[in-house]
Amino acid sequence: MTTVADQLIAVLIQSGVRRIYGVVGDSLNPVVDAIRRSGGAAKGGIDWVHVRNEEAGAFAAAAEAQLTGQLAVCAGSCGPGNLHLINGVFDAHRSGAPVLVIASHIPSAQIGTGFFQETHPERLFQECSHYCELVSSAEQMPRLARIAVRNAVGRRGAAVLVLPGDVAHESAAHPVGTAGSLGHPPAIVPAEADVAALADRIERADKVMIMAGAGCRDAHREVLQLADAVGAPVGHSLRGKEFIQYDNPFDVGMSGLLGYGACYDAMHDADLVLLLGTDFPYDTFLPQRNTVQVDVDPARLGRRTALEFGVLGDVGATIRAVLPRLRRREEREFLHATLRKHERGLQKVVDAYLREVEGKTPIHPEYVADILDEEAADDAVFTVDTGMCNVWAARYLTPNGRRRLLGSFVHGSMANALPHAIGAQAAAPERQVVALCGDGGLAMLLGELLTLKTHALPVKALVFNNSSLGMVKLEMLVDGLPEFGTDHDHVDFAAIARAAGLHSIRVEKAGDVRAGIQELLAHDGPALLDVVTDPNALSIPPNITAAQVKGFALAASRTVLSGGVGRMLQLAKSNLRNIPRP
Repeated sequence: MTTVADQLIAVLIQSGVRRIYGVVGDSLNPVVDAIRRSGGAAKGGIDWVHVRNEEAGAFAAAAEAQLTGQLAVCAGSCGPGNLHLINGVFDAHRSGAPVLVIASHIPSAQIGTGFFQETHPERLFQECSHYCELVSSAEQMPRLARIAVRNAVGRRGAAVLVLPGDVAHESAAHPVGTAGSLGHPPAIVPAEADVAALADRIERADKVMIMAGAGCRDAHREVLQLADAVGAPVGHSLRGKEFIQYDNPFDVGMSGLLGYGACYDAMHDADLVLLLGTDFPYDTFLPQRNTVQVDVDPARLGRRTALEFGVLGDVGATIRAVLPRLRRREEREFLHATLRKHERGLQKVVDAYLREVEGKTPIHPEYVADILDEEAADDAVFTVDTGMCNVWAARYLTPNGRRRLLGSFVHGSMANALPHAIGAQAAAPERQVVALCGDGGLAMLLGELLTLKTHALPVKALVFNNSSLGMVKLEMLVDGLPEFGTDHDHVDFAAIARAAGLHSIRVEKAGDVRAGIQELLAHDGPALLDVVTDPNALSIPPNITAAQVKGFALAASRTVLSGGVGRMLQLAKSNLRNIPRP
């Protein structure tokens, strides 16, 4: 007998899905049994990846989808089970990750009666999905499954199927049939009139600056061609870092709360700022004038800053269309001045780094991230917890076009790094996957260490253990508030990991950091490195207000270090040498 659950699994197999992340339970049992009978991925079926919290399963699916660009799936049982999914689904959806969510439901005859564990998932998931529908009869399948898949893949985000357990167990009413997966999404080419208007605005501006985001993922070459044509410095958002910073002689760093370098100044000194594929959320860091934005989503145009002009189009296609209309500028005054400012700023940071950070105890987290960057593989996948781990990743991990950097960069959830690493490692077992975990984030979903052990996933977890919620502490300081509730008991995470069956190392002295990281990365299997770091090593953005400075003074005296690293300085010096003076 073919059941509705069998049909769902068959559609997912046809769609290229090879694993589903979740926790088994009651109403989900027919689906899990259909997965068992599929034979597993090695036999052309689907694997079940048992996580310890459904939230982690959704995070894992989000990471897999972002790493591969393909559909990933998570599942939760009725009521509390699928409620646990919601935070991770929000992260997937806001990151544009194609994820299908199977939210099982109470028996269909009991819906609306206040039954045990009753919720209304078809309402609850509406805000974090492109598509959310209740399967109320066998006659709706497999059609609804294919619609959900195409919404997730085609619209890049979450789609949810709410499936009561009794319906999942029913006999199929229709044959499964076959259906190919969606092809590659087409590039959106802007209208000819928009291309002409964009070219005109660029030509009329003396000083052009480019701010690049994740929308430049497939347009690295085109962005640099445009920068070279008009003599524009190029800054980036955090999500754009991995796609645009490498092999970029026009790089001036990153703006925002995690920023460094001359990016902020370049934006505010320019006559025209080109926002390319970025939905950078912090409007206080953006100029509110002389701005043009290019994006594939019309809803993003102008929602962060007042626009002179908005262009609906793919970044690469737009640049290819506009380049023939632009004269190549030989003058490089603005570009060279900005690169020089960037180099000087990094030199100050490196000097401070060598004086205050390198080799000191208590261990500075910047030093740990710097050594990790040197020792990690050239194609490593880094997942980073929200908070100070984002800062260290943004300023110390060097992209090269092959490394990947995944995090909850839009949703900003705690505890994402370890479950993201689970999904990344499951999808790419041959690659080195390193989770940069804050101790607060790791503690929140600590049970996922057991998931690493259960599935023998060779994830490397590096814990920045400062017994503090560092970013929250910083937020309190800049608001002039005394820190409260941010510090917690000191924990030996290495001992916990060892008890869970993982190889573990603990480092308390700066001189042991490199050896510890080398041992972590060399271990054949899941491993954890617990590094005791300085809780007072906080970070400030490259531009702060007088009110924020006053806040620091009112709250307390702290060691507050702006980030950066010697390799960025070397690149900045090289860029200055390679771009002739005007």
